[in-house]
Amino acid sequence: MMLAVLAALSGALAVAAGAFGAHGASGPAAEWLRTGGQYQLIHAVAALIALRWEARGPATLFVTGGAVFAITLYAMAFGAPRWLGAVTPIGGTLLIGGWLWLAWSLRAG
Repeated sequence: MMLAVLAALSGALAVAAGAFGAHGASGPAAEWLRTGGQYQLIHAVAALIALRWEARGPATLFVTGGAVFAITLYAMAFGAPRWLGAVTPIGGTLLIGGWLWLAWSLRAG
């Protein structure tokens, strides 16, 4: 249940970041917020769906990967050093892993 709560909170954060990117930011910051929000929102929903299929492992990777991916972009949008962008692909790798794990989990069922 806690993972579902985290997925829902992740979705809320994604919408807030995307909205701020669309209306309150400019330049690279707007794009970072928009991209982070999009990926985080998609994977918050994917985590909730995976949980309905009782695929807890992929859901964990979706929530964790979405957070790492998006939060590094959000941090840079708000002035964190750009080297933090080197951490963003770790989140992306977790997201890919979540999709592969989900595919593996669903292959027989």
